[in-house]
Amino acid sequence: MKYKNSYHKYVFALVTLMAVTISCSKKFSERIPINAPTDANFWKNETEATSAVAGSYATLRIAMNEMGMGHYYYGDTQTDQFVARTNGEDYPAITQIQWQTFVAPSQTFRALIKLRRWDNFYRAIDQVNRCIKYIEPIPLANFTSVDKQGAKNALIGENYFLRAFTYFYMSRIWGDVPLVLETADDAAAAPNQPRAKQVDVLNQCIKDLQEAIKLLPYVTAATTTRPIRANRGTCYALLAHIYAWRGEYDKVAPAADSVINNGGYSHVSRATRASYTAMFKGNSSEGIFEISQNAANEGSLITANYGDINNSIAARTLKSPYLLTQLGNSLFTLDAGTLTTLFPNNADSVDLRRRNGFDFWGTTDPICTKYANIVYTGPNNTSPLSQNNIIVFRLADIKLLKAEALAALNNPSGARTIVNEIRALAGLGATTATDANMFEEVIQERGRELFIEGHRFYDLVRLARKTGIIRFNGTGTITRMTSTDFNLGKYYWPIDPILISLNPLLTQTPFWADKM
Repeated sequence: MKYKNSYHKYVFALVTLMAVTISCSKKFSERIPINAPTDANFWKNETEATSAVAGSYATLRIAMNEMGMGHYYYGDTQTDQFVARTNGEDYPAITQIQWQTFVAPSQTFRALIKLRRWDNFYRAIDQVNRCIKYIEPIPLANFTSVDKQGAKNALIGENYFLRAFTYFYMSRIWGDVPLVLETADDAAAAPNQPRAKQVDVLNQCIKDLQEAIKLLPYVTAATTTRPIRANRGTCYALLAHIYAWRGEYDKVAPAADSVINNGGYSHVSRATRASYTAMFKGNSSEGIFEISQNAANEGSLITANYGDINNSIAARTLKSPYLLTQLGNSLFTLDAGTLTTLFPNNADSVDLRRRNGFDFWGTTDPICTKYANIVYTGPNNTSPLSQNNIIVFRLADIKLLKAEALAALNNPSGARTIVNEIRALAGLGATTATDANMFEEVIQERGRELFIEGHRFYDLVRLARKTGIIRFNGTGTITRMTSTDFNLGKYYWPIDPILISLNPLLTQTPFWADKM
């Protein structure tokens, strides 16, 4: 991608500094930054390579935190989990799937412009491409780990995973996206590229993951760094999701089994599940891939770099007594009708997810308490910080993805076994869904288990593709998506016109082409 402002050296300097201050663990972040790094004086040894890889994670973290909670804007707020907003600057457009709404190009601070742009994702891609290019030539003699080749392989493999993940993430949002596999010495002079077909982008993701799997080991010990740095289990989890998105369900179960059987992951205990805040702080035995931001220093940097607590998922979904600075209703209202469907009233005293993951049940403003890991850094409970990792993939997710695949492949009994396993963890008995409705039941179980974890929108896309059932609208009066809209591809975001003005080779996402 070509941008009119050159950010290439600036981003590298920034992410190298971030590798010291906000990366994935204390050990991972204790690296000495170079104040003005260039390719000529950097990339000399393992310490510098590790700092650069930490920068890859850091830039991805910025992209997923667009407007403080981009991951949830893309994955949750425009689904049946939430009431469609009718007030606020850009929130009605975002939550009603009116993504074409005009915003003056000069108002680049606006949420709708930021969410329609992919700049930060391509900054992450460029950092990854730099790591892939420059780590390989570093001599093994300059690595200090006992297993020098293993350490080098891991750093390169992590970047192949991150490139695959970032392109998959973008493909689910925009469909076709430019495919950039080389870093440019001068980003301002890099040639423009058109949007590549999604099938080609995802094929590249699979190719990158196959390379990463060769380079990365499984990490079977449940350490604090396991879910926040890629390993072989992380790669297979992403493969399972890519195949499910493509509808290649025969390939989902083998990839999922590689995670389930070999990754060393385990479900957290029922006692831990009774307190959802413990799981969603991050680094649990169930975590497969997470974006790290649960430490005190990371929380403070979220305030500095992504907007304060008012822009986080915690601030948007909590209220007092879980967030003492929000005395009124929560800012984003959950759809009470959807909650009743997902968690029937007769499960009130049984389902641990409902009993311990929600409050104000039965009111017009119920809330989910998953993200209630709040600390207050000012006097009298002021200056709150949210300390929750973004839980991207976890074991229950991958098991239910396997169940989805089995249901799609006419194996409802196999799907039922997995669904019942997840229900048992929540204290529930066996599902009563018929074999004919098992695919839909798996999606609904994912809705119960993975509520506000960034999955719901994509789960509903797969549900609609497979069964024709449209569930985006919830129980409100606003129609977000019709079957006709869906079949025309409304679920892919438009790109902001600013991007097209910067790169005339870009074309608008088809559904939105005549609407912007």
